[in-house]
Amino acid sequence: MRRDSGILFLFFILSVLCGVFQLQTLIRQAVQDSVMDVPRFVFFTVSFGLQLFLLAISVISDIAPEMKEVAKKNPEITASFLSFITFHWYNSMVVKGYRKPLEMEDVWDMRDADKAEKILGTFDKHMKSGVRKAQRKLEIRQRKKKKNTAAPDYRNDLSKAQSQDVLVLEEKEKKKKSKGKEDSKGDYAKSWLMLALARTFSGNLLKAVAFKVLHDLLTFASPQLLKLMINFVSDPHAYVWHGYLFAVLLFVTALVQSICLQQYFQLCFTLGMSTRTVLMAAIYKKALTVSNAMRKESTVGEMVNLMSADAQLFMDFTNFVHQLWSAPLQIVLSLVFLWAELGPSVLAGLGVMLLLIPINAVLVAKARNIQINNMKYKDDRLKIMNEVLAGIKILKLFAWEPSFQKRVENIRAKELKGLLHFSYLQSIAIFVFTCAPFLVSVVSFAVFVMVDENNILDAQKAFTSISLFNILRFPLAMLPMVLSSLVQVHVSTARLERYLGSDDLNTSAIWHEPRPGSAVHFSDASFAWEQNSEATVKDITLEIPPGHLLAVVGPVGSGKSSLVSAMLGEMENIKGHINIQGSLAYVPQQAWIQNATLKDNILFGSPLDEARYQKVIGACALLPDLQLLPAGDLTEIGEKGINLSGGQKQRVSLARAVYNNADIYVLDDPLSAVDSHVGRHIFEQVLGPEGLLRDKTRVLVTHNLSFLSQVDDIVVLVAGAISEQGSYSTLLANDGEFAQLLNTYGSQQEGTPEEEPTVGAEEELEQDGEPEAGSEEVPTDVVAMTLKSEASIRRANFSRSLSSSSSLSLQKAHQGKQNENSTTEIKGQRLIDKEVMEIGKVKFIIYLRYLQAVGWCLSTSICLGYVAQGAASVGSNLWLSDWTGDSVAYHNKTYPTTLRDKRVGVYGALGVTQALSLLAAAVFASHGAVRASRVLHAKLLNNILRVPMSFFDTTPTGRIMNRFAKDIFTVDETIPMSFRSWLNCFLGIFSTLLIICLATPYFAIIMLPLGLVYYFVQRFYVATSRQLRRLDSVTRSPIYSHFSETVTGLSVIRAYGHQDRFLRHNEKIVDINQKTVYSWIVSNRWLAVRLEFVGNLVVFFAALLAVFAKGSLDTGMVGLSISSALSVTQTLNWLVRMTSELETNTVAVERIYEYTEVANEAPWVTAQRPPSAWPDNGEIRFVDYQVRYRPELDLVLDGINCNIKSNEKIGIVGRTGAGKSSLTNCLFRILEAAGGKILIDGLNIATLGLHDLRQKLTIIPQDPILFSGNLRMNLDPFEEHSDDDVWHALELAHLKSFVQSLPEGLSYPVSEAGENLSVGQRQLLCLARALLRKSKILILDEATAAVDMETDHLIQETIRSEFASCTVLTIAHRLHTIMDSNRVMVLQAGKIVEFDSPEKLLQQQGIFAGMARDAGIQGTLNSAL
Repeated sequence: MRRDSGILFLFFILSVLCGVFQLQTLIRQAVQDSVMDVPRFVFFTVSFGLQLFLLAISVISDIAPEMKEVAKKNPEITASFLSFITFHWYNSMVVKGYRKPLEMEDVWDMRDADKAEKILGTFDKHMKSGVRKAQRKLEIRQRKKKKNTAAPDYRNDLSKAQSQDVLVLEEKEKKKKSKGKEDSKGDYAKSWLMLALARTFSGNLLKAVAFKVLHDLLTFASPQLLKLMINFVSDPHAYVWHGYLFAVLLFVTALVQSICLQQYFQLCFTLGMSTRTVLMAAIYKKALTVSNAMRKESTVGEMVNLMSADAQLFMDFTNFVHQLWSAPLQIVLSLVFLWAELGPSVLAGLGVMLLLIPINAVLVAKARNIQINNMKYKDDRLKIMNEVLAGIKILKLFAWEPSFQKRVENIRAKELKGLLHFSYLQSIAIFVFTCAPFLVSVVSFAVFVMVDENNILDAQKAFTSISLFNILRFPLAMLPMVLSSLVQVHVSTARLERYLGSDDLNTSAIWHEPRPGSAVHFSDASFAWEQNSEATVKDITLEIPPGHLLAVVGPVGSGKSSLVSAMLGEMENIKGHINIQGSLAYVPQQAWIQNATLKDNILFGSPLDEARYQKVIGACALLPDLQLLPAGDLTEIGEKGINLSGGQKQRVSLARAVYNNADIYVLDDPLSAVDSHVGRHIFEQVLGPEGLLRDKTRVLVTHNLSFLSQVDDIVVLVAGAISEQGSYSTLLANDGEFAQLLNTYGSQQEGTPEEEPTVGAEEELEQDGEPEAGSEEVPTDVVAMTLKSEASIRRANFSRSLSSSSSLSLQKAHQGKQNENSTTEIKGQRLIDKEVMEIGKVKFIIYLRYLQAVGWCLSTSICLGYVAQGAASVGSNLWLSDWTGDSVAYHNKTYPTTLRDKRVGVYGALGVTQALSLLAAAVFASHGAVRASRVLHAKLLNNILRVPMSFFDTTPTGRIMNRFAKDIFTVDETIPMSFRSWLNCFLGIFSTLLIICLATPYFAIIMLPLGLVYYFVQRFYVATSRQLRRLDSVTRSPIYSHFSETVTGLSVIRAYGHQDRFLRHNEKIVDINQKTVYSWIVSNRWLAVRLEFVGNLVVFFAALLAVFAKGSLDTGMVGLSISSALSVTQTLNWLVRMTSELETNTVAVERIYEYTEVANEAPWVTAQRPPSAWPDNGEIRFVDYQVRYRPELDLVLDGINCNIKSNEKIGIVGRTGAGKSSLTNCLFRILEAAGGKILIDGLNIATLGLHDLRQKLTIIPQDPILFSGNLRMNLDPFEEHSDDDVWHALELAHLKSFVQSLPEGLSYPVSEAGENLSVGQRQLLCLARALLRKSKILILDEATAAVDMETDHLIQETIRSEFASCTVLTIAHRLHTIMDSNRVMVLQAGKIVEFDSPEKLLQQQGIFAGMARDAGIQGTLNSAL
């Protein structure tokens, strides 16, 4: 590595320094008289020359040849000692950053020791041992508690992110509920985290301690040197060289002190960064193994908050952790030296300090409570925002934005109220601690001169004391900051310990023992979603031989999905076990898609085998989709699979499983979301006896009865237990539940001719509908009716539904492009735009906007307050300098008491003025800051709810959330602080320089070159630092996105056993973020070393000029000028840091403004209001209607002309991507027309306000999205209907009995995204929502997909009876739902190709007739439903 030695370098420096004295003696002798000892003179000068040469050489690092490459990636590794302590190796980065904005490629790599993987490994080891000890203590505590507590509380809540087909009924006995819950939340393994972190970073901590001690000791050398300097000036007989020596010594101690301080800071900030990294990695790792109980307790929002806010608090705290021992040390040393100056009078000052401690303690305690509440409000606000963004489409369709805006704003108001109280407390704390050093000095000096009249304050005493008081100022100001930071960290520690120390998922009930003739064996197994709750899967004994296809059927809520989850080890075992031999692949009910290319989603980390890949794509019916996607399988899929339709997502999810080539396939209703003919193709090609998986063991959960005759075994579940089991024929013969189910809905396959439709042929968008040659022939088994397409109910968590055709809108244009050079990016290949990153300076207008948000009057008052404080501070210093002159004037005379009282009085008054003006400024600042926070958040929220849907399709949720989380946090808490500090520093430096110039006017000449150096260093630094901060923000977003993606897809990742791969990926993106942070930390140190050098020169010149002007200066002015100079070094450094930090933080304002300026959709209400009864007929006319998704894409609907009469029932059909869902989006104006118009009852809808339009239409959407809140709020957020109306709607939706059985009835709490209701129940709630609105026009988007046959039947009945007098448009994937419509509209490639009654269309033998044949419908009579 490095081949130079720090010790040698120091040795050469010392030897040269020691040689200087002898050299000057020899030279003086040579000049004055001849050299006595020639050989000695010659040898000494030669040896001294050689020493200088060696010193020069020892600066250069000798790099080994094999390290040359490494040095390019990270020059720090090979930097020489001098370069290392001055951060000279970082120069090239600063220069590069100044010349052009830095890119990620420019940033150097991390050292291996700092990489996430390495530190996480060490931390993990310490964490495990810590948690073990803590859990033993916890068990002891619980045993003590158990003796005096009642029975535990049983609750049946469902785990998050499971597709729960389980009805959740809470236990009726609510007894002990709250108590039980408190207990379960209240106790956890405590106080191990800090220890584990300390052990992980012990090396860093010890080094930092060494540097800090050295620095603290040197700090006290300066006042002693100052004392000697003042003596020197006041003593006319002193030798001049003493003065020069003192000046040089002042410079050298300051220099060594700077170097120690910067090394110490470098260690502290690296520690902070590593702590944040290790916590983020540990939280991520925990998320992969976390138990269900814990997942239920913490929402995704809370987990992301642990990762962002709490880890960040730890980072900020570790930066100053050493102040906890260093501040008391500095305080003690100051007092010792002060005692030497002023004697016992110091005790008076000490008394003042001690008085301040309880005040501080009270403030800290108060602040802590506010902080805890505010964290809670923040969590709540982010949770609602998360849901709003997830369900934004529903909010728009139902015109519910105002209701949710009000909810968010109510929480925000509480949060800001807390924030205002918090900043008041902060103002008082700042006030107290700014007054502290001043009060201490006033009291000490006053007592000193009053105690004894011989005590006269002379310059030496006053200014030595003042510089000691100045030293005291820093630890006193730091302590409260560190303590309040400690308080915040304490809250975070508790949150992190509860999460990281919670139990892992217990998979001990899943065995992997060899058992001949059995692939999966359930042995009397019962499982529940939570410990101590009812079993959801009861007493299952089941044997699945290798290679078998087992179907699991049963009504909604019978525990089918739970059975699957039990196999995956996602449930709590009550008794028994499951033995599984071989690897698993899992297809969940709601497809989980990553934000990656389609190909990556299918490969899922496996190596690419082109032949097998093509085979899998063909079998899963993805080829037609690939031709529709802009870049084929290289198309980027958005978050949560946003640009795929439900069916496509499900097929991708299936292809991932098939490609993975596991031994056992667990398929949770994979055919639900796909069209019937595609479903059959998939069954034939993949799942069935002839499919790709024919030799694998398959467990298929399904509602689709038509395939059951081809499976090996059927299990019928009822209420979590097996009611029947056997082959198809056996079960039919048994005439049990299964046979009844089939007889009701399955009118078994008799007499239907075998036909040979081609899959994919009609999905090609060829206009004539002719099958392409070479598309596979698929023998089909036609069933009398298509069953159960559980539409794309996606991951409800965060889902944002886009119509099925969104990504397919690029149709024909790109089919040919497949063969072109695929490296060029195709229009539409990237869905997600790259995050915009501003470059260059933050524009001045952004600052003005912030100040405008604060309010101009407040801004002015704040500045005036700070200026007044600065003026008072300069005044008091000059007064003190004048006062010390008295010691000369009244030398050996009695000191008049009137004069003494005047001196003390004025000095005190100036101090009080200083404190009061500061307090006023701080209070104004708190008001202003909270006002700015309110204004900016309101603007942001207001605009985000008004932007068009297309914005949400191209912007990941994480990015919008980042504005509401990180950036709003910055505006709330960080900007006010850095703004205050900046003003403070600026005025402080200004007053110091003023004082030095008054004392020694020549200093003004030196100020110019120093100012220039300062300016340039600062310019170089700010450009680099600012860009690094931006890179930090941009590289941070993917960490959170990846995290929330992982949490939502947890069961899939665990089932495939890919936890390690995801961990590695997380470590990789964390490292990418780390390297920008590290680079930024080094840039701060680079700057500080250079600026402190400038500051040290200021001290040096102030001292040097005092030596030159020795005769003409009075001692008071010398003392004042040098003691001011000593304090300027720190302040100079802070000013640049604060300028840059202020600029960096203002980027948050810039980012918020960026989203307040996104173009809005049309206004919610316009001047033209429709009549209140409109639409009274419900007639809809499309006139030459055209629409496209985004300006650069092709038309999705092209020239639609049709007339829909009042009360007509219209069915809309077409292949995937034909534009079915786009049609509904147009009615609601989610998409605005590109040409033509839509008239409803003769009114052109483009002229109305969006809310006027949307409130008059009703839709039952494809995805049943619910929001957290209660049931009542989900049905009627504006509370416009009476309870009776709501109950009536629930009755019609067949939910009344369920809701009545809930203890809370209508106020039953719905969890995030409706997780605690089964998918079917969510669908029925959406129906109830529509029944409640009861408008004249109803649109059904494949609304009955997630329910079993019976419920489906009931829903259809309800819709027919309740909406008889309405115009109903039904988008159908399953034709039987629309066979009784008045007319059917067939769409193809965005045009209407057929539009007539179903009977006529069947006779025409066109496209519709072909689809009906596929679905096994011969005539309208056949559709029993």
